[in-house]
Amino acid sequence: MKDESLHKYKFAVDVHYNDNGTANVSSIGFKEWNASDYKYASTKIVENIKPYESGQFYKRELPCIISILGEFNLDLVEYIIIDGYVWLGTVDKPGLGTYLYHAFNQKIPIIGVAKSKYDHTPQDCAIYRGKSKHPLYITSIGVSLEEAKNFIQKMHGDNRIPTLLKKVDQIARGIIA
Repeated sequence: MKDESLHKYKFAVDVHYNDNGTANVSSIGFKEWNASDYKYASTKIVENIKPYESGQFYKRELPCIISILGEFNLDLVEYIIIDGYVWLGTVDKPGLGTYLYHAFNQKIPIIGVAKSKYDHTPQDCAIYRGKSKHPLYITSIGVSLEEAKNFIQKMHGDNRIPTLLKKVDQIARGIIA
C-alpha cells in the first residue's frame, strides 16, 4: 500500500488585489484531479504590491505566489495551477507560469487556466467545460498541453470554471474562508 503521507498534491493559487496596495493570495491543495473539495488551504496578505505594468503582469503576481507556496514542502507539490497564462500567445513569449516554473527550478509543472483569450493564443489551447459556450484557455510548462487540458477537463464541476478553481478565487476575495 502506498504511504499516504508521501502522496503529492496539486495546488491551485489565486491573487486578489486590494485598493490599499496589498494583495490577498490563496492556495488550496488537493490530491485528485476530480476532487470536489480541498485538503489544505492557506491565505496570506502580501504588502507593497508593485503597480500593474502592461505586458509585465508577472512582476506583480509572481512574488505573491512564491510567498504562499514557499510555506510548503515543494517536494510534495505535483502541479501548480495558476489563474493566468504560462505562455503569452505562443511558446516564445513567457507569461506568469513560465516565470513561476523557473522560480521553482523547473521542478514543478505549471498549468495556466485563463478565462479570456490573450492575443495570438493558439486555438488548440481552448477547452469547453459544462454547457458553456465560452472556452477556458490552457497553457502549460513541464507537462504537455494535451495532458494539462485533460487534467482541467477532469476537474470537478459541471460549469465552465472547475469547482476548486472557483473556491481558490473566492478564498482570495474573502468570500469563503
